[in-house]
Amino acid sequence: MDHRKKEVNKMSFFKKLKDKFTTQSDSMTEKFKEGLTKTRDSFTGRINDLVARYRQVDEEFFEELEEILIQADVGFDAVMKLTEELRMEVKRRNISDTKEVQSVISEKLVEIYNNNSDRSSELNIQAEGLTVILFVGVNGVGKTTTIGKLAHKFKEEGKSVLLAAGDTFRAGAIEQLEVWGERVGVDVIKQAAGSDPAAVMFDAVQSAKARNADILICDTAGRLQNKVNLMKELEKVKRVIEREIPGAPHEVLLVLDATTGQNAMIQAKTFKEATDVSGIVLTKLDGTAKGGIVLAIRNELSIPVKFVGLGEKMDDLQDFDAEKYVYGLFADAIEKEEE
Repeated sequence: MDHRKKEVNKMSFFKKLKDKFTTQSDSMTEKFKEGLTKTRDSFTGRINDLVARYRQVDEEFFEELEEILIQADVGFDAVMKLTEELRMEVKRRNISDTKEVQSVISEKLVEIYNNNSDRSSELNIQAEGLTVILFVGVNGVGKTTTIGKLAHKFKEEGKSVLLAAGDTFRAGAIEQLEVWGERVGVDVIKQAAGSDPAAVMFDAVQSAKARNADILICDTAGRLQNKVNLMKELEKVKRVIEREIPGAPHEVLLVLDATTGQNAMIQAKTFKEATDVSGIVLTKLDGTAKGGIVLAIRNELSIPVKFVGLGEKMDDLQDFDAEKYVYGLFADAIEKEEE
């Protein structure tokens, strides 16, 4: 009786994901599946090859697995943690067949992601009054596009939204935000190019209050050449917002380009020093074969990934979900899982 119970508990994690996501597939799950195609083809393809070449789970198998994970930009520390836990799990479950390891890898990826931070991956939206979301990140990562897509998402949910053009230094930044404002149907609070960003934020907060807006999304400059100036500017902007709305900004979202791999990690560490980043938006995840950067960010920085960009369309900015991410990584193998 005990033996049979143990077998039930050993139900494949692939089987659990298949039962959860393929029986009644939703559009969000499909977006993760489609958006992670490049990473899946590279990462899972190499794991499939590894499994095919090894008949048993031994030290050489783990060493090659470590190399595959590192090349997928999972990050050295996260890879060491993952393979250490895999070794223990393989021993505990008495797994000898390499085919069973794929499911355990997917299970451990979800566990490592979910257990590594006490911060929620959900946005801190205020039940009453104005919610202020401050966006930070270097130029070229898709910050303005992400702001536009998030504004669209909130509008679709029936919320009233305002945008603040706080990147007053980059040529064309204000105009770019205005284009998105027109496209989405939300107003942009701005001043002339070269204005003090903190003054723009003050005007934006006053305007949002006067209009009883639900959400104020604020753009900021993304210059990293002088970290001291960046810190001072962000601190000033945050101070002005907090003075006008105690407890705000309610979210500080750092936008990173997934295709830049470890360079994104360097940016994340710099901005984490400059301001209290509450969440990551990882853009262009569909454009990279190194989607493991999600795990590296979570493991090294303990900051949750709150959104991922999975395409060019307006609704391709998706709430991050660790299980759907892993489903996207292993979709082919999961869908082949035997009943």
